Amino acid sequence: MGAMAKSDTPYREATRQLLRETVFKAARDQLEDRAWSEMTMLGVAEEAGVSRQTLYNEFGSRDEFGVAFVMHEGGRFLDGVESAVRAHPDDPRAAVEAALEHFLRAAGDDPLIRILLSDDGTGGMLPFVTTQGMPVVVWAADRISAVIVETWPGVGEGDARLLSESLVRLAISYVTAPAGPPDETAAAAGRLLGPFVESTFSAAG
Repeated sequence: MGAMAKSDTPYREATRQLLRETVFKAARDQLEDRAWSEMTMLGVAEEAGVSRQTLYNEFGSRDEFGVAFVMHEGGRFLDGVESAVRAHPDDPRAAVEAALEHFLRAAGDDPLIRILLSDDGTGGMLPFVTTQGMPVVVWAADRISAVIVETWPGVGEGDARLLSESLVRLAISYVTAPAGPPDETAAAAGRLLGPFVESTFSAAG
């Protein structure tokens, strides 16, 4: 019986992942012609071809679904951010600038981010990606902190966490209120964070 339950786990996980991908796609499709504030769990469920109760069972509440959806979409950006960091193992400051520039360029090309950028607060999604949405900030900072420690093992977890959370908050701020072209914005952030990055990484050897 135990062996059957164990062998059943990959199937259950695959089924759950398929469910989540399906409902996230349904949410993206609905956001093409309506604001998040106008969307309902029932509407997303019907678009995805599942029951509303299935959606609630998986995510708990509409707000929890919103956070999970934003994290799912944000994961695509963070994959690229992590690659940008790893591409500059000998120049931490360049890594910071490249990571931020990649995020800003990718965000500017994404339809969902364009929806967020046009949200004046009435659309309902802005809190999920501003610093009010702490689960998203913490999750993104955790991922970036982990790749910093992986790329530069001598950097302490506390310093890696401070840098990664600062980057996440800066990125969110610049995405929701652009200050200029991505390359100029990233260079300005590099000048701001450069002294901390250089002293911290030098001390770590």
